[in-house]
Amino acid sequence: MMRKFTILFTLTALACAFAAGKKLALKDLPAAVQKTVEANLNGAEIKGINKETEKGVVQYEVETTLNGKHRDFDVDTKGKLLVVEEETSIDSVPAAAKATILKKVGTGKLGMVETFTRPGGETMYEAGYTSKAGKKAEVLVKADGTETKE
Repeated sequence: MMRKFTILFTLTALACAFAAGKKLALKDLPAAVQKTVEANLNGAEIKGINKETEKGVVQYEVETTLNGKHRDFDVDTKGKLLVVEEETSIDSVPAAAKATILKKVGTGKLGMVETFTRPGGETMYEAGYTSKAGKKAEVLVKADGTETKE
């Protein structure tokens, strides 16, 4: 009996993990979300769409590439655009933000740098990096160099 329970539990866990990781297609999204996605593609190619919950808000993360660069955006279930993240170079980041990012990275290795913009909000800058010890991390800074958790 215990063995059957263990097998059933394992199969259920695997099924849930598979369902949670399932990629969605544009046609799978609610109509309002499809409309917002199509309006914000700007010629980009969709690489993947994931449904996720962030801070209690169900949203769709649309991963795209445009001109060889990553451009991702999040849309809530009602079709509201929440954030746009676009790959950029560290040299295009304002000096104060760049200084904060490079200080945070230190002797580690800088990864992808992105603009991070909420509609009607200020543009911030997010950088992924690997510390000297090999730990992956991210930092988000405002244009004036202030680090934020947003």
